[in-house]
Amino acid sequence: MTDKTKKTFLFTIIVTSLLAYCIVYYAHMFKLAPYKFTEFKSFTIKYGTKDNMINSYNSATGEYVYLNKRDSLVKKHLVLTTAELDSVHKNASIFGLGDFPDDETGSDTGITSSKVVRYIIQFNYKRKSKQVTFDENFVGPDKLIDANKALIFKIQEVLNNAEQRTK
Repeated sequence: MTDKTKKTFLFTIIVTSLLAYCIVYYAHMFKLAPYKFTEFKSFTIKYGTKDNMINSYNSATGEYVYLNKRDSLVKKHLVLTTAELDSVHKNASIFGLGDFPDDETGSDTGITSSKVVRYIIQFNYKRKSKQVTFDENFVGPDKLIDANKALIFKIQEVLNNAEQRTK
């Protein structure tokens, strides 16, 4: 064998082995993915202070309740499209909702603890569900806090866009 043939053979063996390993490993990972859109049923989000969780949305029923800027309670029936539900689900996957701890509440000490906004997000699937309780005063890893806030922002953005679409 020539030197060029040896290098080509070695390169081919290494690349083929790596590619085969990746295919086997990731195919297994995707097969065991816990939260698939095909199994997605609904999601709910509730938010407000601990004592007054009046703002909520339930995608299964379409019930949307929130306080507007004038502190008036608004009740609407808001049905999200499949694309909007897919967007919410993808954002939950991107930000790692499945890996969030279930309890991300802050301490109850402090004068303003009753004024802290709490979010309860629940995603329901055919075989399981995931619920996360997040307080704005949660002390934890910055990446986790940022992921929670980004997911909440994306969910509220989808709800606002859907509300604008129905007007």
